[in-house]
Amino acid sequence: MTSPTTPAGPLEQARPNGVVRALTDGWVVAKRNLIKIKRVPEVLVFVLISPIMFVLLFAFVFGGAIDPGGEVAYREFLIAGIFAQTVVFGATFTGAGLAEDMQKGIIDRFRSLPMSPAAVLVGRTTSDVVYNVLSLIIMALTGLAVGWRIREGVVDAILGFGLLLLFAYAVSWVMAWVGLMVPSVEVINNASFIVIMPLTFVSNAFVPLESFSGFLRTLVEWNPVSALTQASRELFGNIDPSIPAPEAWPQQNAELYTLIWVAIILAVFVPLSVRQYRLSAGKA
Repeated sequence: MTSPTTPAGPLEQARPNGVVRALTDGWVVAKRNLIKIKRVPEVLVFVLISPIMFVLLFAFVFGGAIDPGGEVAYREFLIAGIFAQTVVFGATFTGAGLAEDMQKGIIDRFRSLPMSPAAVLVGRTTSDVVYNVLSLIIMALTGLAVGWRIREGVVDAILGFGLLLLFAYAVSWVMAWVGLMVPSVEVINNASFIVIMPLTFVSNAFVPLESFSGFLRTLVEWNPVSALTQASRELFGNIDPSIPAPEAWPQQNAELYTLIWVAIILAVFVPLSVRQYRLSAGKA
């Protein structure tokens, strides 16, 4: 005879499934990270000053030397590239924040709580979206002040900003995985700089594709940051009609290519990050 099934207790019946639990617990962690903004406002100040410095630097210092030509001024050509670079660099806050929490033992405290293993990562990546939102607002206002304009409708502009944030969110999961593997904040800052700097500068963010040739041009055309920049320019209406249209598929389908990269990055690094979090827990 088979024993009768024991009915689940009220706590077990009320327990949410894994995804819902990760989202709810992650939101609690996200709120904890956002509260830190009040306690350490200096971090937010430097986050907001950097985009302003980049816009002013390229617009007024390099703007005369780097000229894409045509009807659209370089400052208008520039802003989408600054957007792309800043949100990608902003994703490094995820890795630095996790590395700092690991050093201070805060991650060990989280592990002792009855919460989803993915909650810390979900909370960290979600809260860092706020930093990127604030950066985009400051950059947009600065861009408007130096001559940048949105030439398309409001819906396209919202889609442009949304695509930038979505790509940054995906990259933040890469940084989360790295942040759980490195021993200190200094290491992740150096490692991210070595990887992200070439990724953003070997692209069409600051100069048109025509500035590159040979194998380097192929790299630029297939660089996901180039696609993100091209998609942003299209959605903001900053494409210069006098510049020849790109022939490479990623540039002709920049929005789709960017979304493909977002899907690939999330599919690979979300499970990798959660696995690394569990492995580091076993080593503790």
